[in-house]
Amino acid sequence: MPTFGNCTGLAGNTRFCNLLSGQANSERDSQGGWPEMPKTFLKSDRGEMVVQRELSVEDWLAILRRRFWWLLIPAILCAVAGFLLSLVLPKRYTSHTRVLVEAPIVPDSYVKPVVSDDLNRRLASMQGEILSRTRLQHLVEQFGLYKDVNRAPMEVLVDRLLSRTRLQHPVAQSGLYTKDVNQAPMEVLVDRLQKSIEVTPLAPTPGTLSPALLGFNIDVTLGQAKLSQQVCTEITSLFMEQNLHLREQQAEDTTQFLAKQLDDAKAKLDEQDTKLAAFQSHYVGAQPGDEQTNLTLLAGLTPQLEAVTQGLNQAQQTKAFAESMLTQQLAAWKSSADGRSPQTLQQQLSDLENQLPSLQARYTDKHPAVLKLKEEIAQLQKEVQDVPSQDQGQSVKQEVKAPLVEPLQIQQLRAQLHQADLTVSQKKEEQKQLQQQIKTLQARIQLSPMVQQEFKALTRDYQTALNFYNELLKKRDEAQMATELERRQQGENFRMLDPPSFPEQPSFPNRGPFALGGLAVGLGLGAGLAYLVESRDKSLRKLRDVEVYLGVPTLAVIPSMESGGQRDIVAPLVSRSELPALGARRASVR
Repeated sequence: MPTFGNCTGLAGNTRFCNLLSGQANSERDSQGGWPEMPKTFLKSDRGEMVVQRELSVEDWLAILRRRFWWLLIPAILCAVAGFLLSLVLPKRYTSHTRVLVEAPIVPDSYVKPVVSDDLNRRLASMQGEILSRTRLQHLVEQFGLYKDVNRAPMEVLVDRLLSRTRLQHPVAQSGLYTKDVNQAPMEVLVDRLQKSIEVTPLAPTPGTLSPALLGFNIDVTLGQAKLSQQVCTEITSLFMEQNLHLREQQAEDTTQFLAKQLDDAKAKLDEQDTKLAAFQSHYVGAQPGDEQTNLTLLAGLTPQLEAVTQGLNQAQQTKAFAESMLTQQLAAWKSSADGRSPQTLQQQLSDLENQLPSLQARYTDKHPAVLKLKEEIAQLQKEVQDVPSQDQGQSVKQEVKAPLVEPLQIQQLRAQLHQADLTVSQKKEEQKQLQQQIKTLQARIQLSPMVQQEFKALTRDYQTALNFYNELLKKRDEAQMATELERRQQGENFRMLDPPSFPEQPSFPNRGPFALGGLAVGLGLGAGLAYLVESRDKSLRKLRDVEVYLGVPTLAVIPSMESGGQRDIVAPLVSRSELPALGARRASVR
């Protein structure tokens, strides 16, 4: 390798170096000075000012050529070490399977599913359930874990086995971590198995905005390929069974809840129905729909009452006229025919007694006509008793022989008077009934606003209860159909796309990445060593170095020399440590 400098040649040829330096100084003095070279001054470890220039690409390439073996050897050694490390580390095999979420067989438009929560949240819930802690004592007794029971009672074992139930079963059944079973508690083993299980949801299809879960991957990494496949199969089965159980349980709980709510709604509806029926029976004819009918009836009864009142007045006038005429006729007849004779009185009494049965057959004893006739009979009987009679036997004979009869006109007047009494009584009864009906209708019309308000409140409550009951009934029926769908496993299900794979190659350690990692570490280590060696080297190796450090141009270059068949690289005559002495010589030459 040739070396360059202001003075170059064999080691120790200082005189030739001084000569060149003197010539260079003389030439520089004769020409007025050399051009100034760019320099950078750094302080060395000994406190001296050392000149250092910026490195170019050629300088870096030269350093790479000089320190190539410093880079190559550590890189090769570290790469080999990484490869050997991959051979030494225990192998781990990963079994993989994919589970897809299948839509229900029956469309949602026909049977609305009851379970409609987020699949991601349900997956997290199932994962927590599968990795939960329970029934530890049963698992210890079933799988014979920690057969050396004398070390601790069962309660201590259970405390030590605070592990995930769903994961203890694969641990004990598959014989995982058999080497550590006597050294580590079950909780540690289950934690190791939990870390070796990875459940990752599938990413949504590109270009779609739906956040629905399409499925998930299950990866189980263990030390044996067969065990990883078996545990992956067991975990996948647990997820599928847990999904079916969870959906069926949620559907049944929803159905039971709706059935309970439906019973409560039915009781409230019956209560409102009872209130409405009692209201309708209490306000018969006064309900909101009867208001117009009541007004129509009232409008019809008013003329009827007026007509009955007019008829009553006419009947009373007819009666008064008949009574007046009868009184006049009786007075005239009595004055002319001695109407006061016992025979006449007896005849009148007989006529009235004959009329009494006919009136009693038509009316009651409290009827005014019957009462009046009885009074007349009593009056005549009193008059008959008060009339003196000298010869009773003769009077009887005379009465039998010649009975005294009222004139026809008087009898007609009596008949008219009797008919007038009947008409007056009938009209009064009709008037009383019409007045009572009018009062009832008026009372209903007055109560109509209050009744209508109460009826609206009852109707509103009843309709609300009825709508709520019908809505719950519909939901209960839908929930029952959805529950039956889940029981038949025709709802949303998990389907295993492929059986868990049997890993033929270990997933860890991967020899290629280990070797590449070792190579990268070796290159970094070699680069650090090369930098350290290069930074400690003070030699001037290029012409540019001499010009920068001395501040003068180079006059000559002596190439490298070989002697005796042996190739020796001529070392630089001037090193950074000799710069102060060289500067002193240059000053003396001046």
